[in-house]
Amino acid sequence: MSAPSSSDDRPSLPGGLDTARLGVIGGSGLYAIEGLEEVSEHTVRTPFGEPSDALRLGCLGGMEVVFLARHGRHHHLLPGEVPYRANIWALRSMGVRWLLSFSAVGSLQEACRPLDVVVPDQFIDRTRDRPASFFGHGAVAHVSLADPFCPVLSGHLAEAAAGCVPAGRQLHRGGTYLCMEGPAFSTRAESQLYRSWSCTVIGMTNHTEARLAREAELAYACLAMVTDYDCWHAGHADVSVDLVIDNLRANASLAQQVVQACATRLAAARPACPAHAALRDALMTPPAQVPADTRRRLDLFTTPYWGPFAGPG
Repeated sequence: MSAPSSSDDRPSLPGGLDTARLGVIGGSGLYAIEGLEEVSEHTVRTPFGEPSDALRLGCLGGMEVVFLARHGRHHHLLPGEVPYRANIWALRSMGVRWLLSFSAVGSLQEACRPLDVVVPDQFIDRTRDRPASFFGHGAVAHVSLADPFCPVLSGHLAEAAAGCVPAGRQLHRGGTYLCMEGPAFSTRAESQLYRSWSCTVIGMTNHTEARLAREAELAYACLAMVTDYDCWHAGHADVSVDLVIDNLRANASLAQQVVQACATRLAAARPACPAHAALRDALMTPPAQVPADTRRRLDLFTTPYWGPFAGPG
């Protein structure tokens, strides 16, 4: 199945973007995409273990889309158990170059109300001991994360969301996502600390994804869907699973609409993004010095710079 084109005479884009696919990672409450056509499921084996679930490939809004449920379709994986490296590797192996993350978050600011949505542009990471790089084992790379969310893709996502957010709910462009370890929610002291840092929302997953997506040269953007006020707000109930689930249901319909609207925009634009060449100036180790096993694991990403790996199988 080849990617649909919005114009038969459009020139080829750099880096194979004219045939690249859109990836969608669904967080809590988003375990499938409605409206996908010609759907097929793919079990992908990766050098970094098994992904969270089978990947579903289909067509939506004139674009080939690959969907993955971050926590599994039955939500059986804790945030710290999500196989982030396997997920990102699998998505890239299926031709994804733009990646949208849909995530449930708590709000750390009064103006960002439950059921609002945020397209964040910055991170603070408070996770622990999560594998957050494809590199190591004899190969060193230092990608830039100054702008951890792709500004180009985030712009398309925000414009798509702006046309879908109903009256009474607000779209916030920009903001800082505090990524905590979980799985427990914050203490009141932690919640107030993160507010003092001017963080906008709090979640448990996206920073790890964003770092790995940058190494995999995927443009990455997030629609953070607010379910609660964490536990800092004296005028609202403390965050609970029941509260989150109730608001997740309300968010699910909006998420489906935004996915379709963004897919339609990207099918027409197919934008080249800075992230698509993130490794160009990041690779430090001479390829001849990289162990064969490491070269093999990294070949999906490094071929444009090191050439295809031709060592022993």
